[in-house]
Amino acid sequence: MGFLKKYKRYAFIPVDILCIILAYLFTLLLRCDNGIPKEFMEMAQNTVAVGSVFTVFCLLLAGGYNNLWKYSSIKDYAKTIFLCCVAIFALLILKLIFPTPFLTVKLILFSGAVSAVLIVCTRIAARVILSVTDLPYKKNAGERTLLIGGGSAAKLLLDDIERGHTSSYHIVGIIDDNPEKQGRYIGNYKVLGNRKNILEICEKYQVEVIVIAIPSADQKELQKLITICSETNCKVKLMPGIEQSITQNGKLSSKAIRDVEIEDLLERDPIHLDNTSLNNQIAGKTVMVTGGGGSIGSELCRQIAKYSPKKLIVVDCYENNAYDLQQELRYQYPELSLDTIIASVRDEKRLDELFALYRPNLVFHAAAHKHVPLMEKSPQEAIKNNVFGTWNVAHAADKYKVEKFVLISTDKAVNPTNIMGATKRICEMITQAIQTVSDTDFVAVRFGNVLGSNGSVIPLFKRQIQYGGPVTVTHKDITRYFMTIPEAAQLVLQAASFATGGEIFVLDMGRPVKIYDLAEKLIRLSGYIPNQDIDIKVTGLRPGEKLYEELLMAEEGLTNTSHNKIFIGQPLGCQYEDLKQQLQQLKNVLWDTDPDAVKQAVSEMVDTYSPDLDCNKVKQ
Repeated sequence: MGFLKKYKRYAFIPVDILCIILAYLFTLLLRCDNGIPKEFMEMAQNTVAVGSVFTVFCLLLAGGYNNLWKYSSIKDYAKTIFLCCVAIFALLILKLIFPTPFLTVKLILFSGAVSAVLIVCTRIAARVILSVTDLPYKKNAGERTLLIGGGSAAKLLLDDIERGHTSSYHIVGIIDDNPEKQGRYIGNYKVLGNRKNILEICEKYQVEVIVIAIPSADQKELQKLITICSETNCKVKLMPGIEQSITQNGKLSSKAIRDVEIEDLLERDPIHLDNTSLNNQIAGKTVMVTGGGGSIGSELCRQIAKYSPKKLIVVDCYENNAYDLQQELRYQYPELSLDTIIASVRDEKRLDELFALYRPNLVFHAAAHKHVPLMEKSPQEAIKNNVFGTWNVAHAADKYKVEKFVLISTDKAVNPTNIMGATKRICEMITQAIQTVSDTDFVAVRFGNVLGSNGSVIPLFKRQIQYGGPVTVTHKDITRYFMTIPEAAQLVLQAASFATGGEIFVLDMGRPVKIYDLAEKLIRLSGYIPNQDIDIKVTGLRPGEKLYEELLMAEEGLTNTSHNKIFIGQPLGCQYEDLKQQLQQLKNVLWDTDPDAVKQAVSEMVDTYSPDLDCNKVKQ
């Protein structure tokens, strides 16, 4: 059995010889109206023998019998024809060396051409037969799948699915809005209708999975399609751009298909960056990112690396994240000068050593404690890390003449009801106060929730859905602003390029989104029915949590920048010496074991902060 499997590729040799015999007989019959003369037959036998040897030898030598003809392509057929032509050419040379009156050049050329056509036809027939005989296996494999999109990307994807026996997709049909494609076939699959027919087709064909295979679709078009698909209770998946789907061997892989994420549903226009200003700001500069291993900090590092900094310094106190980012950047940007430092922003002396050693031109300060409920329980830690960590980094930046210091702030700093937001508001005050006594440009960039970041609600929802529910929402009307991690990092860099000192940049977060609606969409996109297959449980607002987030304090005002997604809140006039005294008073209560006393001290600094003084009494 093993012998047959090893040598079955050579089964085409006798088939090829038969094709050559038939080609010469056909040619002789065309030439001789009254039957083939005996001398012609004798010469033909010799010619067939020699021609067969030449053809088989050429195919063997060039690997013509190594192809898997079930997966053959035009390139494989062209190669076979070329090798047959080489054999014909060799036969012509033999004719010139040993001339015979019966074997003419025309006979060799015509019969050789016919044999080449017959040989290629056998390969095509083999592919068709093997594909057809394998079809029953495919029809019984995988989830019943509806493919949206009948373009070239979909065709490549269908080819890949047909080739892979491990594919989890059984395509029942295709959806395409082009009227000319309706009712026609793409490969073996019929175009069943357009987007208006998706719901009825899914019900009729018992579709389990919908794959949107239109990599060229813009965000608005994609959202429309996903919205329609989410009404079917089918799993919805997405084929990314061709460049993300191509494997190392140049093939399109069905493995590139991914789940539709909430990020795909954000009603946001694509970001357009001024790459010239970003390049001028970063190229050839030494850039430091604190909290560089976190979700925002790490994405800042990825974006910065694209603009060829002189050196990138990643500072983080958590070694695992820092190590993972270090390995990623070394792989993606082998020419990047990168130093990864384990250090805490609380350690003033350690920061002074780092700034003295590296003399950074730009500092992006992303290090912070940001989990609202956890910080409500431990307000002292929020103050130590967020407030005094920012104070330490800012003073080091001033001392060592950093060009720009950029604080990553949050919408929770506006009229804060939790200690995390209040501490970030103090951080903004620090940047504005120190600006009045420093040559460094100190700015803050404020934005809302970031999808996929550490502590984001979306990963929590996904885990809850995976466990079978319930999905927990604190309030049915709670709303938040959202943007993606790359979007936030790009806009932070762009805002920094506009900085002249003292500004609070406010990013356009788009429309606020109801968290309850997000939960429903995630459940539907996972193929379940909300509150039927997966329950949504309202648990009540947590300590320090509010229904709506704000991005701008009323007294700040708002002015435009040259970028349509970036605005500026004007400085509030924080005085350096006054803030310094307030921070000293705050430091004095840090060791108080009563969280309420600590929060009360913070509220004296941030008059818009309304602390929940009962949160510490919540059952542990």
